[in-house]
Amino acid sequence: MSAPIKVLIVDDSAVVRQVLSVMLGADPALQVIGVAPDPIVAWDRMANDWPDVIVLDIEMPRMDGLTFLRKIMAERPTRVLICSTLAGQGAEVTMQALAAGAIGYVTKPTLGLKDFLSASAQEMIKTIKQAARATPRRIAAAAAQAVAASPVPLAARSDKVIAIGTSTGGTQALEALLTSLPRSTPGIVIVQHMPEKFTAMFAQRLNGLCGMEVREARHGDRVLLGRVLIAPGGKHMRLASDGAYYTVEVLDGPPVNCHKPSVDVLFKSVAQVARDAALGIILTGMGDDGARGLRDMHRMGARTLAQDEATCVVYGMPKEAVKLGAVDRELPLEQIGPELLRYCGNA
Repeated sequence: MSAPIKVLIVDDSAVVRQVLSVMLGADPALQVIGVAPDPIVAWDRMANDWPDVIVLDIEMPRMDGLTFLRKIMAERPTRVLICSTLAGQGAEVTMQALAAGAIGYVTKPTLGLKDFLSASAQEMIKTIKQAARATPRRIAAAAAQAVAASPVPLAARSDKVIAIGTSTGGTQALEALLTSLPRSTPGIVIVQHMPEKFTAMFAQRLNGLCGMEVREARHGDRVLLGRVLIAPGGKHMRLASDGAYYTVEVLDGPPVNCHKPSVDVLFKSVAQVARDAALGIILTGMGDDGARGLRDMHRMGARTLAQDEATCVVYGMPKEAVKLGAVDRELPLEQIGPELLRYCGNA
């Protein structure tokens, strides 16, 4: 039998520490090696026994979770799950944590915390086990500088569509990719597995870093040169056409492959609408969402790329797409941008 996954819980709530410790410790595959009320205590304990996964709160005394995360990533990159609320400032800081190297997040409510954690035990255990399989890596935030390019009119029609799907590790991967692209890049549509409220903040953050316009998609938005549309959390996004322009449909519906938004929903629509005028890219992520949709795109003549195993945080979604024969080329993350531009005739 393999050694149990060593978990450290860092949270200033005694309730969270107690409930998480009991419910995680009940799984034989996990070993809670300690709990800490703040990062200072946690760091001292980690000196003697380094965890495989850290469950980390954001708002804590003496040192906040974001500062602690950056310290960990600078000294010894480790799998970190953020445990925080989705509302207000907490969600914004969680987005910063994902950009700093956290591989995922566990949401907790502001009320009924104990009951919520108890009811969510199996899902949290699954998340921690998935995190333990992830490759800990820190992708540095790209510099916030404009990419030199000639001005593009906001309403410039995009004859090609770039569709991207990603999950765990995707926030860092997308930041690295999108900040390398000029404003003259064809329109991009993205599904990043992310809950409601996070996607708007994520898009806003990227918009401040990228040469392209980045925003959370709205129903009926046009796919234009220099524009990136990110599917809203809790909604599916499909490509459509109004005759002269590609557009997006933002709609409700049941989860697909356990996700909403789903990469497969987007990719399958791109296969039908854009056919060989599309480029499909599948990046780091757990599971197989997007693999069948990318195969559909490939069969309709679209160019298809996948992030390679060496640069993925989790080589799940790209691996499944490769297994289905859906991928033309596997590339390191840093080579996907140049390949994209070559495909689009911008390089």
